[in-house]
Amino acid sequence: MPSFDIVSKVNSMEIENAVSQAQKELLTRFDFKGSGAEIVLDKQEIKLRAPDAFKMKALVEMVVLRLAKRNISMKSIDQGEAELSPLGHARQVIKIKQGIDGAAAKEISTHIRSLGIKVTAAIQGDELRVTGKNRDDLQAVIAACRTQDFPVALSFVNFRD
Repeated sequence: MPSFDIVSKVNSMEIENAVSQAQKELLTRFDFKGSGAEIVLDKQEIKLRAPDAFKMKALVEMVVLRLAKRNISMKSIDQGEAELSPLGHARQVIKIKQGIDGAAAKEISTHIRSLGIKVTAAIQGDELRVTGKNRDDLQAVIAACRTQDFPVALSFVNFRD
């Protein structure tokens, strides 16, 4: 029976490359010379440190721009609030979201059911498996999901006949 999976995953190599590019830019920018600002990648988090809120804003823009250039969806990024210490130092964590949470999975599956196409969508952990008898029906579901705006970035993988 033909099927495919709907997932929300970000390529970790693209994240590493984007952070590496941002770190290189940080080293070459004149306004950050000797400031102690840094960008650190820690698993699924990008940790930023800057001497003040203004430089923190520039750091966040630098990292987000690099992530966008590497085709990482902004829906997969959770920017926390910048924490300011009493001395004026700023810290911020940018989290990379992986997988489809339960609420978003239910929203996607109800959208698929509302299409009236003879397919079934089953939630399996942090992904959805869509199965149907006809390959054309599955392609119609993919096209309909691409046109809809969901709270997570969707990828369609493991298309099987």
